[in-house]
Amino acid sequence: MNRVHVIGAGLAGLSAAITASGAGRAVTVYEATGAAGGRCRSYHDPELDIRLDNGNHLLLSGNKSAFAYIDAIGARDLVTGPKKPVFPFIDLKTGREWTLRPSRGRIPWWLLYADRRVPKTTASEHLILRSIGREWDDTVVTETMRHTSLYWLLLEPLSIAALNTRPHEALACLFGAVLRETLLKGGKACLPRMAKTGLSEALVDPAIETLRKRRAEVLFNLRVTGLVIGNDRVIALETGDGQIEVDANDSVVLAVPPWIAGELLPDLTVPDAFESILNVHYKIALSPEADIEEAGFVGLVNGLAEWIFIKKDHISITVSAANKVVDRDADELAAAIWRNVVKALDLEGAEATEIPPFRVIKERRATIVANVAQEERRPSAETRLLNLALAGDWTDTGLPGTIEGAIRSGVTAAKLALNPPKVAKRRRKKKKMAADDD
Repeated sequence: MNRVHVIGAGLAGLSAAITASGAGRAVTVYEATGAAGGRCRSYHDPELDIRLDNGNHLLLSGNKSAFAYIDAIGARDLVTGPKKPVFPFIDLKTGREWTLRPSRGRIPWWLLYADRRVPKTTASEHLILRSIGREWDDTVVTETMRHTSLYWLLLEPLSIAALNTRPHEALACLFGAVLRETLLKGGKACLPRMAKTGLSEALVDPAIETLRKRRAEVLFNLRVTGLVIGNDRVIALETGDGQIEVDANDSVVLAVPPWIAGELLPDLTVPDAFESILNVHYKIALSPEADIEEAGFVGLVNGLAEWIFIKKDHISITVSAANKVVDRDADELAAAIWRNVVKALDLEGAEATEIPPFRVIKERRATIVANVAQEERRPSAETRLLNLALAGDWTDTGLPGTIEGAIRSGVTAAKLALNPPKVAKRRRKKKKMAADDD
């Protein structure tokens, strides 16, 4: 049976493997580390003695690729969220609190109610969201609308969360793509969803189990160090344990970070600028007010902390687009962010004055910068090699670097592996690509 070799067991690689094995293809997954999931995984922290996610990831019900993957691995019961679309916010500067509550259908009836939309805005103002990023150009988020309350209290925090890039350089077209698949489809498409227990338990472990049930091989601690190429194909994989032959009818999906892909394929143009994400986990159990408890999180504006996620035995705080603060001392960051938490959740007494045990996690290359320079460096899934496809949220998915983009890229790469274009067509495209480069 023709085999699909998947290099990398992050969500893009797992998605490719699930898609290929679901189509009846033999699959082998090669993972350089001892665990799958990449930047989306859980682990037991020995100092806090609790299980943590390495970062906070919020899915929305409109993320069709993500939920198709979740259904394929039988993990729908392992994600949770409110029954209705609910997005609580707190302005740390003014103390104002509000909760967005979109109506479930496409017609935005919710905008007619002042207590369901952004404070100090009108219903008609919100309609400008429909025009954001419709043109695929170099317009940035700051140029999409006047800087009213709607911009500062909704558009900017949502765009930073979705694109992990500051709005003065973040592409509006990427943000618009996210909006059109979620909020602009109505509340039914923007129900918040999170892992019930942990990211690995919901998105990774069930995928590994599904692959093994399908008799796929998942090989850990096996790093692919090189690709042997001959006659416009990958003919072998180089590893520390020797070469692995790639048969004539086999395919390869390269689902590794862009800097690794660039090392394995030196002539491949890949993104080379990245944004950090900072997460701080505090070991404390809290009972927040009703709206926050219903959602499981709260968004913050005018503070260092941007999102607070409420867990059973801890709270997790996320700071996106964190390049400007990520080099600060961990203790200093934890103290500053805790002050935001105290103010946002109105903590008193010992809870307010004593910083709980904490863990600071700095993901320095969390995503590529969502600007025009990096967008031009994102390669398509199809490559010049006849049996090699690329996967990863850094490829040209039409979305920013998100879980939805990563999973969608894996599906795209697997489909190329299952139904590769005819050799003649690929060679014509290769010649055209070479001519364009010249």
